[in-house]
Amino acid sequence: MRILFIGDVYGRTGRDALAKHLPTLREKLKPDVVIVNGENAAHGIGITESICKEFYGNGVDVITTGNHVWDQREIISYIERDPKLLRPLNFPKGTPGKGAYKHTLSDGRSILVVNAMARIFMDPLDCPFVAMNELINSYRMGPGGVNAIFLDFHGEATSEKMAMGHHLDGRVSVVVGTHTHVPTADVQIFNGGTAYQSDAGMTGDYDSVIGVRKDIPIGRFVRKMYTEKFAPTDGEATVCGLFVETDDRNGWAKNAGAVRIGPRLKEEIPTF
Repeated sequence: MRILFIGDVYGRTGRDALAKHLPTLREKLKPDVVIVNGENAAHGIGITESICKEFYGNGVDVITTGNHVWDQREIISYIERDPKLLRPLNFPKGTPGKGAYKHTLSDGRSILVVNAMARIFMDPLDCPFVAMNELINSYRMGPGGVNAIFLDFHGEATSEKMAMGHHLDGRVSVVVGTHTHVPTADVQIFNGGTAYQSDAGMTGDYDSVIGVRKDIPIGRFVRKMYTEKFAPTDGEATVCGLFVETDDRNGWAKNAGAVRIGPRLKEEIPTF
């Protein structure tokens, strides 16, 4: 299975870049499934029903989120009606929405897409390691199970994200981090067959401070005063993500490569 993941889409410029570059990525990479993290898609804070529909219209199959999932209040009711929009798996029981979705391709193959959130420097949610163990007890890769399992692990600390990758090595197809908005250079396939990257980076304007207009966070750091809300920049955005090819027989990764297309960052599109 060929899996294309696009990292945190930030604001209007990120959405425009996704719409502009996804057709090219589809043509060159021929993905079977497209997964996008959209938790910052609505002016940098949360996501809305209309943006979800915009993504689906662009060819996105599943949308993941993170700590900003509830920033747009309308999403609380919408997420119950859209099983393809995920919130972190390890929110307490009774929280609206789901943390996993089994996506079935037209040829009958299936992939379990999971969203979980780390805890170091993040909200004190339930343990993501326990939550993933419990989920994998119900879903396994290979004959009689799903063809692949994909995890978007939304977190701050690279150590926690890498620990999750090794914890799940051989039991899932992909563990990719989101949240920091900076793509890491550690794309690899672990010994057990799980593809890994600490952070896929954001789909946003990199002439910024993680998507935000530069003067606002600089002012906060220099003066320690919170005088203005964060606002996205309006420059052209770069699409960042991860592309993985898995073995349908066991779910393990065969190839993995970073994806970058747009200005400022060096372009990278896998050729496998």
